[in-house]
Amino acid sequence: MLRRVQKYIRDHALLAKGDRVLVCVSGGADSMALWDVLQRGGYECVIAHCNFHLRSDESDRDEVFVREEAARRETRIYIKDFDTRDYAHENGISIEMAARDLRYQWFALLAQEHGCQAIAVAHHQNDQAETVLLNLKRGAGLRGLCGMRPKSDNPAGGDIPIIRPLLCTTRDYIEHYLHDIRKIDWVNDSTNTDIAFARNAVRAQLSQYTKAEIEHIAATAEHMQGYVDWLENRDTNAAGKV
Repeated sequence: MLRRVQKYIRDHALLAKGDRVLVCVSGGADSMALWDVLQRGGYECVIAHCNFHLRSDESDRDEVFVREEAARRETRIYIKDFDTRDYAHENGISIEMAARDLRYQWFALLAQEHGCQAIAVAHHQNDQAETVLLNLKRGAGLRGLCGMRPKSDNPAGGDIPIIRPLLCTTRDYIEHYLHDIRKIDWVNDSTNTDIAFARNAVRAQLSQYTKAEIEHIAATAEHMQGYVDWLENRDTNAAGKV
């Protein structure tokens, strides 16, 4: 896992050795794996945890879990409380969009304040497959089929990019890495099984797919990124690769 992620970081120029990176940690398996591999890889990690107060006691449980892990690892941690429902109501947007806006706005400010070179989020190949299928169902064009890129601008603005070092691996392997290799605990979000949310419904559908099928969907997104870069005359590693 560590070697795979390190190679992916090098191949896509996500970080340089010793860089300071803001690591966004919810306490779930994905973010715990991200934190572990970045710290083991020699990067200076600054941890950011959002408490959106959307899941009653479970939200506070997650905060305590991440805070205790940061103390054990002797890692700087910053925690932000959000009144997510009020923000969504005031701006006429969904709870999901409100949480997204609030966290990326805060990440931009926090990363700038602490001199971070990047903001690392824990999206992996299953998330990539979900994104591609969601966009496909919405009638997306080439850009929608590109899914998420290894590095992108922060949607909230600012000069510090969002990076996704785990796009080279699947959720199954992340759990294997945490449980069987590193013996690291994580917490589960009970709302992830609520198929009233569109992404969760696609996630339930993807649970019937094999690991190879998920990897193939993620690979298709990379191919689409190459097509788009080539069409737009971008000088990237992916441009024109099929």
